[in-house]
Amino acid sequence: MTTFRYSAYDGEGRLKRGRLDGASSEAALRELALQGLVVVEIAAEERRKRALGRPLSLASHVLFCKSLSAYLKSGLPVTEALEMLRRQTPDRRLGEAYGALLEGVQGGRRLGTAMRDQAVFREGLIGMVESGESSGSLVEILVKGAEVYRAEQQLRRKVQSALVYPAVMVVVGLGVIAFLLTYVVPRLTALFSDIGQALPVPTRILLALSAGAQALWIPLLLGTLVLLLLVQRGRVKVKLPFMRGLRERIALSLVFSHLSTLVSSGIPLVQAIQMTAPMDGDRERWKDVAQGVREGYRFAQSLERQGSFPEDVVYVVRIGEMGSELPEALERVAENSWETAESQMERLASLVEPLLILFLGGAVGFVVVAILLPIFDLSGLVK
Repeated sequence: MTTFRYSAYDGEGRLKRGRLDGASSEAALRELALQGLVVVEIAAEERRKRALGRPLSLASHVLFCKSLSAYLKSGLPVTEALEMLRRQTPDRRLGEAYGALLEGVQGGRRLGTAMRDQAVFREGLIGMVESGESSGSLVEILVKGAEVYRAEQQLRRKVQSALVYPAVMVVVGLGVIAFLLTYVVPRLTALFSDIGQALPVPTRILLALSAGAQALWIPLLLGTLVLLLLVQRGRVKVKLPFMRGLRERIALSLVFSHLSTLVSSGIPLVQAIQMTAPMDGDRERWKDVAQGVREGYRFAQSLERQGSFPEDVVYVVRIGEMGSELPEALERVAENSWETAESQMERLASLVEPLLILFLGGAVGFVVVAILLPIFDLSGLVK
């Protein structure tokens, strides 16, 4: 939607100036003509996005949809609802977003246009709100949006909780190994050098590792912290080969869940695909799918022609299109993909945990054996 500034005369010959949102200047002219105005000047208004920092979190999106829908359902106008939310919210950034939205709506913009100006809301939610405003179902759209973003939030929490235990095991195990290499082994180095005979190969390897750890522990620690920070901020992505299928199923669950919501809200399929594509790590394949739909192929045909989507996904979408139940089919694909991902996470957890225990136990066992071998040799010399 574009905001247009206009000057027009009403039926009594009075000059009026104002703003109007429209898909094009022709659409804006038709809307003004329906209001009985004779337009003498109209021009698109250049809008600057008001930077409010990084995009809002999933939790903020859920709170926004849930709170605003509740106030609108009670009969409050959008401006009064935004004013109350701005005063009541404990989140400073969300309060700033409410204030910016209120300013935009009071200035004559629609809520969806004002949200687009702030650059902190997800493109999918903006499209849903614009569709809801056009169809008069804004409250229902916001309720559905709250449900979708809450489901995505729960999904991400489940994935994170599944990774906590292996991550804790790795950190503890590496911490024990680092303690042995930097504190225990150096205290035994003098004893090993006094033996006066060749040390066993495991001991020599351990001493070399210990010397390297003592010399490089500061750069290694700083490098690890920087890497963790980059991973947390999304600058660096760690992709493990055995996680590929799991990542794809989680991405499909997110994309198709949001696609179902957008399509059922009245947003065209091509536009909905473009909105949800960033949720997939391989967003380029969705460009091919959108192009196929744009060329006249059915959605299932476009997925099949692209070639990287599982057969069960294509099959369910095809059945939904044949029965004119595409939104329901997309929701079923999302549910099936999540169930598959959940079972894969359970199998992966049952496999990874013993492997981690075996690896960390082997590493600690190697350190212990490498320390004890020369001590056993020394006790044999004493006898």
